Amino acid sequence: MGEMEGRPPEPSMMRISHADRERVAELLRVAAGEGRLDLDELEERLDQTWAAKTYADLVPITHDLQPVDGSRTQVPSPRPGASPVRAPEHLSSRAIMGECKRQGEWRVPAQHTAFALMGSVLLDLREAVLESHETRIQASSVMGEVKVVVPAHVRVLVDGTPVMGEYSQGKDKTPPDLGPDSPVVRVEGVAVMGSVTVQRLPPPGTPKKYLGTY
Repeated sequence: MGEMEGRPPEPSMMRISHADRERVAELLRVAAGEGRLDLDELEERLDQTWAAKTYADLVPITHDLQPVDGSRTQVPSPRPGASPVRAPEHLSSRAIMGECKRQGEWRVPAQHTAFALMGSVLLDLREAVLESHETRIQASSVMGEVKVVVPAHVRVLVDGTPVMGEYSQGKDKTPPDLGPDSPVVRVEGVAVMGSVTVQRLPPPGTPKKYLGTY
């Protein structure tokens, strides 16, 4: 078991980003415009693209779309020997009569503090790098708002205290995709005449027709 934990992941099994899915979706739209896919095939393959989780999942979606000029269709793939993502790390997020947003690729330490005083804080974890299997977010608001957005594969536990306010997890907008190795995010704190909310959303930029109703 120790050797397995220390072994680098197979490149084809690395998780893809929303940008990777969008590049494949554009390839499919171009192929449909050239008449190489009909509308039913386009919709089916777009569904498969937005549901893909790893680089290996993307390969069969475009394998038969070789351009007629002989050039090679560019499907996203991990760079050999690529270094870990060096996104900025933020230990805390604060908004005092203002706004603070953490979105895109950013590193979330094992402990993160979010505080809003008559302002708003957004913590979007859908493309973030969680540095620990279990992340604890101390989220509190006073006459303000803290919103935490999590992706399908993250298990979230909300344990906060509302004081004339709201501390809750909203309805999922994408179905959970959880397993025994899913990372855990704990959100704790207090909301005083304000709100702290957590919600599970699909990848950023997902077309509304693929959001579904849950």
